[in-house]
Amino acid sequence: MAHPLFSPFKLRSVEFANRIGVAPMCQYSSQDGFATDWHLVHLGSRAQGGAGLVILEAAAVVPEGRISSGDLGIWKDEHIPALERITAFLHAQGTRAGIQLAHAGRKASMAVPFAGERHRLPAEGGWQPVAPSALAFAPDYALPQALDQAGIAAVVEAFRMAARRALTAGFDFVEIHAAHGYLLHQFLSPLANQRTDSYGGSFENRTRLVLQVVDAVRAEWPAHLPLFIRISATDWAEGGWTPDESVELSRLFKAHGVDLVDVSSGGQVPNAQIPVGPGFQVEFAARIRRQAGIPTAAVGLITEAAQANAIVAQGEADLVFMAREMLRDPYWPVHAAAALGEPASWPVQYLRAAPRHSPARLAVTRPE
Repeated sequence: MAHPLFSPFKLRSVEFANRIGVAPMCQYSSQDGFATDWHLVHLGSRAQGGAGLVILEAAAVVPEGRISSGDLGIWKDEHIPALERITAFLHAQGTRAGIQLAHAGRKASMAVPFAGERHRLPAEGGWQPVAPSALAFAPDYALPQALDQAGIAAVVEAFRMAARRALTAGFDFVEIHAAHGYLLHQFLSPLANQRTDSYGGSFENRTRLVLQVVDAVRAEWPAHLPLFIRISATDWAEGGWTPDESVELSRLFKAHGVDLVDVSSGGQVPNAQIPVGPGFQVEFAARIRRQAGIPTAAVGLITEAAQANAIVAQGEADLVFMAREMLRDPYWPVHAAAALGEPASWPVQYLRAAPRHSPARLAVTRPE
């Protein structure tokens, strides 16, 4: 294997066939949180395309934790069978399956993007968002209600129970969503967290909730299966969460049993000045990997095979996650392999179209 992008990678007992991951992407196509045929086909096609791992979109751990009424959910046992159907198909393609456990916080109760970004009132089926402090994300978002101690404890318990359901549904790993201005990120950032109790003010206090969630999920999640967490390495705004804090927090994550940090950025405030460009967030993944000593995934405008391979080859990240590029090309891994001169892993059903040197994909069973 000449190119490290196509080398296997192991965390705990789970081995990924390559370093290419499908990042979680909200589809806003659920009703009452249930996965549908859309999710099966959408995610299944990316697994057929050769990705080593696929992460299901943000799944709300409580109904009020949804961004919109179209969000995926994992807050009740009834959600499990539809999710299990998806994991079974992903595994049959030789792909590892993960799910992102999420709570939108103050960014909740919005219309689905296809209907225009606007707050949904209770009379329209909306609900009361919650947050660390009663600060709205933007003028066209709802004013959230500040969580009290009982509400915070309920959030931790909801994440724990969501992890239990994810295990029953057959996922190989879970990812805690602590990025993009959603609830756990809101607690981390002074731009959203103005509390004066033990959950606000100092770094120790602002990181308290996310570490409690990590501990709750890790206690529920089997020791042989990996735990990921997604963070925004910076708010890209004065007075917000910083890259230095991300390194410090990632050291704590490692001590608390997290296996990989999925490093994104932004999302906390609407007016952030983000220098978007190819691979613009890779430097944060590289720094966390180097200084916190924990595996990372790099994301953000990674589109070319040589670019993705260089990230892994140069030790900037252990995995490369892609979102929009995978929407454009579900078979990106197969095409990347061809571009790099690597044998591509084709589904057996498609071998008649594959170059002769490309092996068929073999099913990979989930470890017990």
